[in-house]
Amino acid sequence: MAVTETLQSQRATIESVHIRGFRSVADVNLTNLGHSVVLIGANGSGKSNLIRFFEMVSCMFQAGRLDEFVEWHGGADDQLFGGKSTTTAIEAEIRLRTSTGRNDYSFALAYAHPDRFDFVREAIRFNKDRSEATAPWQRLENRHQEAAILVQANNPDAQSDNSTTASIIVDLLKSCTVFDLHDTSNTSAFKKEWEIDGNSRMLRSDGGNLAAVLYRLEREDLRRYEWICSQINRVLPTFDGFTISERKGRVQLAWKAIGHTKTIGADLTSDGSLRFFAMATLLNLPAEMLPKVLLIDQPELGLHPVAISLVGGMIKSLSTERQVIVATQSPLLVDEFRIDEIIVLNLQNGRTEAQAFDPNAYQAWLTEYTTGELWQKNLLGGLP
Repeated sequence: MAVTETLQSQRATIESVHIRGFRSVADVNLTNLGHSVVLIGANGSGKSNLIRFFEMVSCMFQAGRLDEFVEWHGGADDQLFGGKSTTTAIEAEIRLRTSTGRNDYSFALAYAHPDRFDFVREAIRFNKDRSEATAPWQRLENRHQEAAILVQANNPDAQSDNSTTASIIVDLLKSCTVFDLHDTSNTSAFKKEWEIDGNSRMLRSDGGNLAAVLYRLEREDLRRYEWICSQINRVLPTFDGFTISERKGRVQLAWKAIGHTKTIGADLTSDGSLRFFAMATLLNLPAEMLPKVLLIDQPELGLHPVAISLVGGMIKSLSTERQVIVATQSPLLVDEFRIDEIIVLNLQNGRTEAQAFDPNAYQAWLTEYTTGELWQKNLLGGLP
């Protein structure tokens, strides 16, 4: 089977990840990850660090992006647990599951001068689902600043098992996208004009090109566009639809209120409304406009309680098609998820520690309390 056919016929998801040496994540092993994963914990417990780890991994598979990630986030020394004097490398093993088996990727990024990373180890392996034996790791050639798995994934020998495994790994992990829809300041991208061409294929990680995406949906997928508007109207009852007009190939976000003829621009829209516009759109996009893994940091920020519950339901619905990993501090959002979908993070002596839960152990509690209430009562941990 050709590699392209394999990628199209299999839905890969991240099943587990073992991270060592990344920021506060000195040694964390997350296993049995489902299609929706909710990270909760106190401020500074490491939720955002875990989210950013996947952003870094995605950058590893895009030319020049790893250096950009490192520079943007303060340099290589800042990415290492305790700095380079304590930790010399970031190491990780990531397991992806498909319908045919488990695809594993292992790598190590070592600190190098001047304040950057080099790849010093990469390996892949594939285990069939019904096989009890564990296949040996296949070491990849060390390529220093470039991920060697990219070469293996682009191997012209489409029949190669290693090439197929590498392609599945790269295809999924490269697609991991962190959505941070928080910036609604005066200089926010929400409030700018956007060229339609090149800016309507996918929603940007900051949501800034929302107007271009909505403009496309209104013309190419009207039913979905109207559904998004109906969800917004549930939270903002005065909302009467978007009024996004094209001018010289550019569009800008605007909407109208019931009973009013004057349109309302993004600059006159509340922060919470802008964020919900973007979140409702993101979580209802068609599959071809979505990454394979969505990571969302604090989707509840600035939202009304009704909106938070709606967002939780949208995430659950979307997780039937895409894996969604969320970091939150909202008990209302946590209420929308099962206890086995929740991972609590705590910071102990500067190290992030993770705890998952067996539903059977909390069965009696769950007959009386929601998952969010269990968290608030500190029965799950993760409180300051």
